Amino acid sequence: MAKKDRTTDAAKDKDREKWMARFQVRLVTQPGVDRAIVLQAVKEVTTHCEETGEDPRTAFGDPDAHAVQVAARLVPEDRAARGRRNNALVDALDSVRDAVGKIGGA
Repeated sequence: MAKKDRTTDAAKDKDREKWMARFQVRLVTQPGVDRAIVLQAVKEVTTHCEETGEDPRTAFGDPDAHAVQVAARLVPEDRAARGRRNNALVDALDSVRDAVGKIGGA
């Protein structure tokens, strides 16, 4: 294999890794997503790319948008709603903690 081909392949591999990493990070931030859903979604993307030879950006577009779509498809609505409520509660507690810290001079 020529040096240019190896460089091109390495760049494609790096792009694919970046896409997958971004996809996984965005996916885990979606309400109700657990490890099983992340594993299923990664397997779907990986299998598709292996079977078609496409890179994930060509096949699925933006990793953030795809993560949101996958979560909407794979997470049951009741679990997603519970996750959103939990996230809102954590955000509220963080705000109170920050306010108390400012009052206390911390």
